[in-house]
This record gives sequence, structure tokens and C-alpha cells, in this order.
Amino acid sequence: MFIRVIHRWGCAVLVSFLILSQPAQASDVEVQTTWRLLDYVAVDYAEAVSQGRVVNAAEYAEMVEFAEQVETRLKSLPANAVKSDLLRRAGVLRRAIANKASPTTIAAQSRALAASLLAAYPVPLAPKSPPDIQRGAKLYSQNCAACHGSSGDGKGPSAAGQEPPPIAFTDVARANQRSVFGLYQVITQGLEGTSMASFDSLDDADRWALAFYVGSLAYPAQSASKGEQLWRDDKAARAAFPNMEAFVGATPAATAIDLGQAKAEALTAFLRRQPEALTAQREGSLSLARERLDASLLAYAKGDRKAASDLALSAYLDGFEPVEAVLAARDANLMAQIEAAMGNLRAAIGNDRPLPEVQAANDAVDRLFAEAETALSPEQASDTSSFFGAFGILLREGLEALLIVIAMIAFLRKTERTEVMGYVHGGWISALTAGVLTWFVAAYFIGISGASRELTEGFGSLFAAIILVSVGIWMHGKSNAEVWQRYIKEKMSAALSRRSGWFLFGLAFLVVYREVFETILFYTALWAQGNGTAMLAGAGIATLFLGAIAWAMLRYSARLPITQFFSWSAILIAVLAVILAGKGIAGLQEAGMIGVAPRPGVPRIPTLGLFPTNETLLAQIATIIVLAAGFWFNRARSSRPA
Repeated sequence: MFIRVIHRWGCAVLVSFLILSQPAQASDVEVQTTWRLLDYVAVDYAEAVSQGRVVNAAEYAEMVEFAEQVETRLKSLPANAVKSDLLRRAGVLRRAIANKASPTTIAAQSRALAASLLAAYPVPLAPKSPPDIQRGAKLYSQNCAACHGSSGDGKGPSAAGQEPPPIAFTDVARANQRSVFGLYQVITQGLEGTSMASFDSLDDADRWALAFYVGSLAYPAQSASKGEQLWRDDKAARAAFPNMEAFVGATPAATAIDLGQAKAEALTAFLRRQPEALTAQREGSLSLARERLDASLLAYAKGDRKAASDLALSAYLDGFEPVEAVLAARDANLMAQIEAAMGNLRAAIGNDRPLPEVQAANDAVDRLFAEAETALSPEQASDTSSFFGAFGILLREGLEALLIVIAMIAFLRKTERTEVMGYVHGGWISALTAGVLTWFVAAYFIGISGASRELTEGFGSLFAAIILVSVGIWMHGKSNAEVWQRYIKEKMSAALSRRSGWFLFGLAFLVVYREVFETILFYTALWAQGNGTAMLAGAGIATLFLGAIAWAMLRYSARLPITQFFSWSAILIAVLAVILAGKGIAGLQEAGMIGVAPRPGVPRIPTLGLFPTNETLLAQIATIIVLAAGFWFNRARSSRPA
């Protein structure tokens, strides 16, 4: 199947290249007419020739004429790099028809030439938005039923005496050879030599709606339910139609080569009735993530490790990240499993593991995505999940920033340096303002990608960790009473200059903005789920909790002796530095900047910055070593006589 999918969509790359490199543009109508002639030959040649003999002289004469028209029309198209090859292949097709080649050969040549034609001279291939099938049914009743019959059997009241007779849309064998794009072309341009007139007076959306409706008539409704299940659960089915263009350009017969006749017809029955499934990114949907997973495995099977890695990363950043907040609120354990499984998949790809191993890792992620789609379905939304989601997110994200800011405020009060308190307050207030501005710009102007989010969190965490390491070591150094008194005597006049004040501003801004940035993105996702009242209630209760923690910390710290205050603050800040070091590396791993080497057996505790990878563990161990060395140096220095 991999080879067939590659062949089928290889022309998509050529389309993009030619659009950029060829200034000449062909008339859409001329290209579409030529394509329609090739499509007609591919389908109807079998009625003219069988086993090298003409079985229908009139039909065969039409095939010969159409092949000649294809050559003539191709000659009139603007010159480009591949026009000569198209003409050569048109000549091969014409001679094959003259030699009465087999229908299989003619169909293959016709379809290949048609695909290359559209690659060389791109024309609109798909509707701009999912067609309205109910509208298509109404248009069919008004414009088509008189000839083709109300059920599409070709036996309408006006069909008598028509030659050739109207097409029976319920003929499965014929329908299997027709793409929706082919039907759209006939509806748009009509069919010469028949009573089928052009319906180009209808707008484009109506013609697509009519094409989808007509294309569904050969496939029973009960098959559509099977197709819906396939579309939801079968990776190969989703890989066959990664977008609307892929679906409208494919015939059920071509799809059957990859998936089998039964699956091809079931998918056709479903997607032609519900084309919105091809483009829907509904609430809680992970269809984009699963599509990228399929494409990643396909690229790896081709030997393109970089593309496979990029697609696997995109599955996480572009497909899973947007719903991560909601899933965390509804099933935090499942969210953690998905993050771990995605890391294992990227590690398998990065280490160039055998294809079966990468496929197993890919399948594991896909199964978890299927579970997540159930957890994210609208019916799983509730006031309770929204309340606890909003409460947990704000409490978790706010606590880290709160601990650092309160420690800074307590320090300034304890050292009686309240004249620079405004820098700290200015820092966290500016961070809140910047967070709201970030949300506004992201929501209404540019958007924030998953990679940008992870990079912001990752680098923000690492910078904060580096600063906290230095602050923690400094505070620990002042926990000795004699050292503190000596520091006061030496630095009282110069302590906490304006430069130091701006340092405090920067630290407060950095640690708060990092948490505000993530909280706002999470809240935006939660708000879209509805239950806004419950969400606001959860946020309000979390704010009260944070306020109570801040009050207790400030009240208790005021009673501590100065040296004990510094000692405890140093330990608190050291712990936060270790946590942020782990989170920072994990964020950069999720953004794809750092590789992933899984460490089985290590628990995943995001609150503590603990992740089961070598890189995050090494970062935390390195932070602990630096802190331990700094604390040891402080003790050694304080033990020396002044």
C-alpha cells in the first residue's frame, strides 16, 4: 500500500513545483475538458473493446475521436516544461486505442495522463468548503430526476427515446469508475453527443453538492455506517484520503486496489454523504494528529527519516497540543501516557529503529489517540470537568510563580529594602498584562503554534532555573549569622541598587509570564468547550487558594529569624530550580529542538519536572550538582575566620 499511496500523491508535489515555476496559465475550461475526455475514455473504453476485438463500433469510434481531441487540445495549451511529455503520452494512448489494447491498459494510461495534466496545468480540484448534500438532493430533484429517475436508475419520465439513454447512477460497476471530480466536470460542461446539458449556470458550490449527491446514489445507506466506523478506526482508510482533494479525485475502483472492494465502497458511501468528515476539526477531534501519524509511518517506510520525524512532531504540536488542556482536565493520566508514547515514537525514529518497531510505537500512539477522542467527545464535557480543569490548571501553574514572587517580597521586607518593592510588583503585573496581550494577538491575528508554545515554556523555564540557581546559592550563603552581619555592614549603602531592582523586575516578569502564557492557552481551550460558569468558578476558587498560600507565606516568613529565613528560602528556590530545569528540557524536547532518549522505570511527575528521559534527568542532576557545590562552597567559606 505504501508504494501505491506514494504513486497516487506524488503528483501533489509536482503540482506545487509547477505552480511556482511556470508563469503560463492554461484556460481552466480547456484543461478541464481535456481531463473529462480522458476520464470518459478510462471508463467507457471497456464497452467498446474486449479481448482485442471491437464489440461496439459506435462506442469505439467515439474513443478514437476522443483520443484525437486530447492530442489537439494539449497542443493548444501554453508551453511548459512537461507539455512535450504530455503530447508524447497522448500519442501513445491514441495508438494503443487504434491497436485495440486491453481496457485495463487504456484505463491506466488515461488516468495517468489525466493526473499529469492536472499537475502540469493546475485547476481547482475540490470544493472550497464541504458541500451541502441536502442542497444537492434538492437540485437533483429539480434538474436531473426527469431524465435519470428519482432514485438515479436512469428511468425518468423524460428518458424514453433518448440516445444514448441517461446514465443510471445506481449502477455500482459504473459508479466505481467515476470520481466526484469527474461527475463535477460533466455537470459543469455537459457531455457532447448526449442530452446531458451544461449546468454551469449553477454556482460552484451547488455543482459540487450535486456531484456528491449523484455520486452517493449507487451506494446504500447501510454501507455508510460501516464506512463511518472505518473512517474512525482504520488508519489505512484515513491515509487513503488525507484531504478533500484526495477524495474527490479518486475513484472507488482505485481505492479498492489499496483497501479492498468492500472497504472502498463503504468509505465512498460515507464520505460522499458526509464530506464534512474530510475537513472537520470538530471539538475534541484528533484527526489531524492521526493523519500526521499515518504520514510519518509512510515516510519512514520510504526511508525518509527526517520527514518521518517532522511529521511525528507535527502530530504532537499541531494535532494534539490544541486539545491537551481539555484532555488534562478530563483524563490527566491518559494525557501523560500520550506524551510518553509520542516521546517513544520520536526516539524510535531518531534512532533509526527497524520499521516494525517504529510501526509498533506509531500504533501505540494511535490507540491512545482513539481513547482520547472518546474522552474529548462533546458528551464527555460537564460542569464538573470544567470546574476541576480550571481549578487544577491555575493552581498548578500559579503556584510556581507565586512561590518565587512571594519569596522575593518576603526577602525585601525582611531586609527592609521596601523602596524597590515596586520593581517586583511591576514585574508580575507586566507579566499578567503581557499574557493577556499575547492571548489577544494569538486569538485574533497570528495564532500560536504548538512549537512556539513549547519553546516559550522551555526557554522560559531554563532561564528561570539558571537565575534561581544563582539566587539560591546566594541566599544559602547568607544563612550564616556572621556572614549576614558582615554583608549588612559592607553592602548596606549599595545594596539593591536600581540595577538590582531591574533584576528583580526581570525575574518576576519571567517566572510569572511563563505561567500566565500557558494558563491562558489552556483556559482558551477550556472556554471553547462551553460550561463557562463552572470554569470561572474553578478559576475563582483557585485564586482564593493561591491568595491564602501567599498570605500564609508572608505572615510566617515575617516571624522567622533572618538567617533561618534565608536558609529555608534557599532550599525552596533550589527545589524550584531543579523542577524548572526538568520542565525546560522537556519543553524543548516537545518542540523538537532536543532529542528524546527514554528512560524506562522513571515515573512521570510533571509537577516536579520529572520526566522519563535521559535528557531531563541529566539536566536536573546537573542542577543539583551545581547547587550542592555552591552550598558546599558557602559552608567552607563561612567556616574560615573573617
